[in-house]
Amino acid sequence: MTIHRMDHVGVVVEDLAAAVAFFVELGLELEGETTVEGKWADQLIGLDGVRADIAFLRTPDGHSRVEVSAFRSPVTTSPAPRAPVNVPGIPRFTFVVDALDDVLARLRPHGAELVGEVARYEDYCRYGYVRGPAGVIIGLVEELT
Repeated sequence: MTIHRMDHVGVVVEDLAAAVAFFVELGLELEGETTVEGKWADQLIGLDGVRADIAFLRTPDGHSRVEVSAFRSPVTTSPAPRAPVNVPGIPRFTFVVDALDDVLARLRPHGAELVGEVARYEDYCRYGYVRGPAGVIIGLVEELT
């Protein structure tokens, strides 16, 4: 076997505190925050002078984690992508939630914008996409069965 497990997904954001608040409101639990820098970080990222603040959040079941990172240096000149869902390479996280409408109402004050409409797939689920921190697309699934 070459893979033991998926450890986490990560997203770079401009405002770490706002991103953490978004994911906590969604129902993830803050695991910890730290700052990374130094030669090892430069080697890993392939940039010089890396300094990033990061936070790890875990799902309530403890099986998945999201890393949010805010880079202090080097400074980027490129804005976050806001491409449509069908563009190759656009990151998308999907979470199963209890009550989709309630989750949407709680996330809107944190900047969440519905991408299209909430759609029902037969008797299986209701599904909607929102834009979250840094424009990342978050899928929200409410299982009906």
